[in-house]
Amino acid sequence: MRDKTKVIHEGYEKDSQATMAVPIYQSTAYEFRDATHAANLFELKELGNIYTRLMNPTTDVFEKRFASLEGGVAAIATSSGMAALFNTIANVAEAGDNILCSSKLYGGTLTLTAHTIKRFGIEARYFDPHRPQELEALIDEKSKLILFESISNPSIDVADFEPIVKIAQKHRIITAVDNTVATPIHCKPLKLGCDIAIHSTSKYTTGQGLAIGGIVVERESLVDLLKENPRYTHFTTPDASYHGLVYTDLPLPPFSLRMRLALLRDLGNTPSPFNSWLFIQGLEHLPLRMRQHSDSALEIAHFLEDHPKVKKVNYPLLPSNANYPYAQKYLNNGASGLLSFEVENFDDALKIVDRTKLFSLVVNIGDSKSIITHPASTTHQQLNAQELKEAGVPSGLIRLSIGIEDSADLIDDLKQALEG
Repeated sequence: MRDKTKVIHEGYEKDSQATMAVPIYQSTAYEFRDATHAANLFELKELGNIYTRLMNPTTDVFEKRFASLEGGVAAIATSSGMAALFNTIANVAEAGDNILCSSKLYGGTLTLTAHTIKRFGIEARYFDPHRPQELEALIDEKSKLILFESISNPSIDVADFEPIVKIAQKHRIITAVDNTVATPIHCKPLKLGCDIAIHSTSKYTTGQGLAIGGIVVERESLVDLLKENPRYTHFTTPDASYHGLVYTDLPLPPFSLRMRLALLRDLGNTPSPFNSWLFIQGLEHLPLRMRQHSDSALEIAHFLEDHPKVKKVNYPLLPSNANYPYAQKYLNNGASGLLSFEVENFDDALKIVDRTKLFSLVVNIGDSKSIITHPASTTHQQLNAQELKEAGVPSGLIRLSIGIEDSADLIDDLKQALEG
């Protein structure tokens, strides 16, 4: 099936009620047929529902549908995009390990990797996603993950996938890509050789700012990278917390299996069935929305590029943009609705933000309504001046998330805000 068909049909087998819409299975737990059935489920001799912290029928449809859309073999839904990121790191790294991160990351991801995981004994080392050769000097035997964004938020850089993947494969290190901004409609990291795709489903997936969630998608045959790999022995040796289970010995995707059985079990960062249902609704029209988001964003990027008060526009489909060659190579039929532009200074940026009328001042992206944000005073406020510079977030940067309104109205709003 192709993407527009997958988002409608994949993963749903009608139950006895034969409902056309996926039901919301709003239940904490599930009754077992008998004691043997219960024991078999816990021993993985049979697969089925045990407890909604681990799995849920509505969430299962969402996971299967999203995995298919990304071209993956399995997915784990989480309570937020940050939970998806943390679970990915926790699934591979422990105290004494390090992970290798792009320097162009969402502010929350930078805080997580630079500060929070440090308290767990995990070190983050940073590289330029356009200078992947920097990875070679950072990698050692304790390196467990290479993390980057397909389109970075808010600097709007497109990563150079090919050399990053080549280096990762050389050293047998897992690559994880936050594909939130591009979505599987415009970029498929697993098809580009990456191992894990991560999303904040709070963004384009729901599409209307209705729910918080995340998802982690595993590529097919990741087990081959994990087997006999000294970096990931916790997948290939008995797990004492689950009666000696060896994840790579089972005919199930091991990365997702461990995330479900160990991390969702112990950390409990699980989505509600209702939120999973909302994400399913959003997926059904994701291809249509992404085309509109991307087309309008390109129109607005051209307008901003020609405006005398705008110093720089960051949108990878502009031929003048440094990311244009990467967009042509790695993106498909668009580059989403996220763009940013730079004005003279911090104060000018705040004035422009305050003058807009159609754009809502909100720290979110991917909504059907257009959003404006000043990252240096909000999402990236926790970063110091040097960290802001390294993240590609100057003080005069304004981020736009272009919705599905008429692009001419949005341009009129920006024009009056810039000239007001």
